[in-house]
Amino acid sequence: MKIVGLMSGTSADGIDAALCEISGTPPKLNATILHSLIYPYPEGFQQRVIDACLPEQSNVEELCRLNTEQAELFAQAVLRVIDEAGANPSEIDLIGSHGQTYWHNVEADGTVTSTLQLVESAVLAERTGITTINNFRARDVAVGGQGAPLTSYADWVLLRHETKWRAVQNIGGIGNVTFVPPLSDTKSLPLAFDTGPGNMLLDTILVEVTDGELAYDKDGQLAQQGNIHEEWLEELLEHPYYKRLPPKTTGRELFGAQMAEELLKTAQNKQITLPDIMATLTLLTAQTIADAYQSYSPHPVDEVILGGGGRNNPVMVKLIKAMIPQADVLTHEDIGLDSDNKEALVFALLAHETWHNRPGNLPSLTGATKPAVLGQITPSNNYVDLINRTWCK
Repeated sequence: MKIVGLMSGTSADGIDAALCEISGTPPKLNATILHSLIYPYPEGFQQRVIDACLPEQSNVEELCRLNTEQAELFAQAVLRVIDEAGANPSEIDLIGSHGQTYWHNVEADGTVTSTLQLVESAVLAERTGITTINNFRARDVAVGGQGAPLTSYADWVLLRHETKWRAVQNIGGIGNVTFVPPLSDTKSLPLAFDTGPGNMLLDTILVEVTDGELAYDKDGQLAQQGNIHEEWLEELLEHPYYKRLPPKTTGRELFGAQMAEELLKTAQNKQITLPDIMATLTLLTAQTIADAYQSYSPHPVDEVILGGGGRNNPVMVKLIKAMIPQADVLTHEDIGLDSDNKEALVFALLAHETWHNRPGNLPSLTGATKPAVLGQITPSNNYVDLINRTWCK
């Protein structure tokens, strides 16, 4: 099947769109990215999304508007990626849209009671003529899961090694890991959870301090100039999230703008310079990743596969290598997968599984009480033909 996967992450800096070809059945799914792009948001739109994620700045009218306005942009991204691939919308089977996470409600005991991903699927289906599947996380939450990380299912079916245990570590706004056993191990189950902040605190503080001139610490240049503030780091590592048992998830609600503002005030009171802030928070991300492996990995890992923006930060990568010396630290590209487009591929893959009435989660990954078919289907022009071709053979 040819499926367009769509994703807008916590940074809300644009839409990842990937036209993918997916075939087979688990555990032998085949997934290939035929063409991909990043579709930028118009000026000011990113800030609207970020503001709408903050309870003190959001309101129901703005969320309602963003639900459809963002969908129009998602639809444009779909048509653009199809056109650039030299294809026609009539040749595409499905759209798998993650949408935009505006809120992920984690209670004090770590349970997730609700999650809100917007981007109206009716608009996508209408503008493109392609049957659309969206709102994947809600079903996992409904059966007692965390609703995340959904990328871990793709790690399970696509990234297992023949003989080695792998930790597939994403370092985006939030860090998350999937521990996957080798194919030769038929008894062990995978485990996935969010390790804590990835780049979110670093980026948010840098934007604030530089009045938006710097969006991120390119190549870890500031962190490389700074020194670790050991006392402050010890305080940061006492956060209760790190001691919570997996499966567990977090996001902007915990490690977002409010925490960044508090950390910046603390740093200024302690007279910690910006390079020292960057150095300390970069180590915080690396340390919480390494600590999570030591505390919760079901088996010592042989390989760490890095993805997300953090893989491009040489300071962070060097720290991770030093803290997990027993493992080879690689990138997704080293094993033949495009990290920049992985999450878009994941939602194409999940749409494929949903269409074939197969679960897109595993209880050991999300904490759900049972496997579940994820997402909601919005029929479009190709719906009847798609049923005839895939279900009525």
